Amino acid sequence: MKTGRYFIFSILVIFLIMASCNNETGNVSTDVVHNPITASGDGDMGDLPVLEFRETLHDFGTIIEGEKVTYSFKFRNAGKMDLVITTVSASCGCTATSYPKDPIPPGGEDVIAVTFDSRRRRGFQNKTVTVAANTQPNKTVLRIKAKIISPNDL
Repeated sequence: MKTGRYFIFSILVIFLIMASCNNETGNVSTDVVHNPITASGDGDMGDLPVLEFRETLHDFGTIIEGEKVTYSFKFRNAGKMDLVITTVSASCGCTATSYPKDPIPPGGEDVIAVTFDSRRRRGFQNKTVTVAANTQPNKTVLRIKAKIISPNDL
């Protein structure tokens, strides 16, 4: 009876291992990923993409609790290679983001939209959004802030 259990368990483990070995690649070509950094520190940084934001902080000012407000951080690729944004993560579940998934060519422009939901929040709020890309440094931090007042305070 025990050998039957071991057999079923072994089949299950093999199935899980095979299912986790997904060799699919994403839509981004490996040609756009270039890492000039070496262990010796001798690397050509001049060819990398450069994520250049018009501003990295936006103040929504005073908003009423329950409002959802959105701001689009405009940026451009000031580098010499395609810019690939890999992830954009917010510091709080009250903040949602939207960003371009396709590579941005040199000189290209786009936006990262940040939506803040002020429901169940009060007072001064300061949230961060971290953008990870194929740049050096590879992370850029954006900030939003607001003062939230109760509808009863109007």
